[in-house]
Amino acid sequence: IAHLDSWLLSFGMRLLSGRGDDNKTSSASEVVKSEIDGEFHGWDGETIFKLTNGQIWQQAEYDYDYEYAYRPEVLIYKTAGGYKMKVEDVEDTIYVKRIK
Repeated sequence: IAHLDSWLLSFGMRLLSGRGDDNKTSSASEVVKSEIDGEFHGWDGETIFKLTNGQIWQQAEYDYDYEYAYRPEVLIYKTAGGYKMKVEDVEDTIYVKRIK
Protein backbone atom coordinates (compact mmCIF):
# COMPACT_ATOMS: atom_id res chain seq x y z
CA ILE A 1 0.00 0.00 0.00
CA ALA A 2 3.01 2.30 0.40
CA HIS A 3 3.08 2.99 -3.36
CA LEU A 4 -0.63 3.91 -3.32
CA ASP A 5 -0.13 6.20 -0.31
CA SER A 6 2.73 7.97 -2.12
CA TRP A 7 0.62 8.28 -5.24
CA LEU A 8 -2.24 9.93 -3.36
CA LEU A 9 0.03 12.14 -1.29
CA SER A 10 1.57 13.47 -4.48
CA PHE A 11 -1.84 15.04 -5.16
CA GLY A 12 -1.92 16.57 -1.66
CA MET A 13 -4.62 14.28 -0.32
CA ARG A 14 -4.83 13.12 3.28
CA LEU A 15 -5.36 9.44 4.08
CA LEU A 16 -7.59 8.24 6.85
CA SER A 17 -6.01 6.39 9.74
CA GLY A 18 -7.46 3.02 8.67
CA ARG A 19 -9.23 2.41 12.00
CA GLY A 20 -12.35 0.26 11.97
CA ASP A 21 -14.60 3.19 12.96
CA ASP A 22 -13.82 5.27 9.84
CA ASN A 23 -17.25 4.63 8.38
CA LYS A 24 -18.79 6.48 11.35
CA THR A 25 -16.55 9.53 11.09
CA SER A 26 -15.72 9.89 7.41
CA SER A 27 -17.15 12.77 5.44
CA ALA A 28 -17.55 13.18 1.71
CA SER A 29 -14.27 15.10 1.38
CA GLU A 30 -11.97 12.48 2.94
CA VAL A 31 -10.14 9.62 1.33
CA VAL A 32 -11.52 6.18 2.19
CA LYS A 33 -8.92 3.49 2.82
CA SER A 34 -10.30 -0.02 3.23
CA GLU A 35 -10.42 -3.48 1.60
CA ILE A 36 -12.89 -5.29 -0.62
CA ASP A 37 -14.86 -7.63 1.63
CA GLY A 38 -14.07 -11.00 0.06
CA GLU A 39 -13.32 -11.78 -3.58
CA PHE A 40 -12.76 -9.05 -6.17
CA HIS A 41 -13.48 -9.79 -9.84
CA GLY A 42 -12.94 -6.37 -11.40
CA TRP A 43 -15.93 -4.40 -12.72
CA ASP A 44 -18.39 -4.80 -15.57
CA GLY A 45 -20.92 -1.99 -15.70
CA GLU A 46 -22.86 -1.63 -12.44
CA THR A 47 -20.58 -3.56 -10.09
CA ILE A 48 -21.19 -3.15 -6.35
CA PHE A 49 -18.17 -3.09 -4.03
CA LYS A 50 -18.66 -4.06 -0.38
CA LEU A 51 -15.83 -2.84 1.83
CA THR A 52 -14.60 -4.24 5.13
CA ASN A 53 -15.36 -0.89 6.82
CA GLY A 54 -19.09 -1.43 6.13
CA GLN A 55 -19.39 1.01 3.23
CA ILE A 56 -20.92 -0.04 -0.10
CA TRP A 57 -19.98 1.68 -3.36
CA GLN A 58 -21.24 1.15 -6.90
CA GLN A 59 -19.55 1.63 -10.25
CA ALA A 60 -20.68 5.00 -11.67
CA GLU A 61 -19.38 4.79 -15.25
CA TYR A 62 -19.41 2.03 -17.81
CA ASP A 63 -16.14 0.16 -18.07
CA TYR A 64 -15.03 -3.46 -18.04
CA ASP A 65 -11.91 -4.78 -16.37
CA TYR A 66 -11.44 -8.34 -15.14
CA GLU A 67 -9.01 -8.84 -12.31
CA TYR A 68 -9.04 -11.35 -9.48
CA ALA A 69 -7.87 -10.74 -5.94
CA TYR A 70 -8.95 -11.70 -2.45
CA ARG A 71 -9.52 -8.71 -0.13
CA PRO A 72 -7.42 -6.20 -2.07
CA GLU A 73 -6.90 -2.80 -0.50
CA VAL A 74 -8.82 0.10 -2.02
CA LEU A 75 -8.56 3.86 -1.89
CA ILE A 76 -11.56 6.01 -2.79
CA TYR A 77 -10.92 9.71 -3.26
CA LYS A 78 -12.80 12.76 -4.51
CA THR A 79 -11.91 14.31 -7.86
CA ALA A 80 -13.46 17.17 -9.82
CA GLY A 81 -15.59 14.60 -11.68
CA GLY A 82 -16.72 12.56 -8.67
CA TYR A 83 -15.25 9.76 -6.58
CA LYS A 84 -12.61 7.42 -8.01
CA MET A 85 -11.61 4.05 -6.68
CA LYS A 86 -8.08 2.66 -6.92
CA VAL A 87 -7.76 -1.07 -6.25
CA GLU A 88 -4.44 -2.54 -5.16
CA ASP A 89 -2.45 -3.98 -8.10
CA VAL A 90 -5.02 -2.79 -10.70
CA GLU A 91 -3.68 -0.18 -13.13
CA ASP A 92 -7.03 1.45 -13.99
CA THR A 93 -9.28 3.47 -11.69
CA ILE A 94 -13.07 3.65 -11.84
CA TYR A 95 -15.66 6.28 -10.91
CA VAL A 96 -17.88 5.10 -8.06
CA LYS A 97 -20.81 6.42 -6.00
CA ARG A 98 -21.53 5.57 -2.39
CA ILE A 99 -24.78 3.72 -1.79
CA LYS A 100 -24.27 2.95 1.93
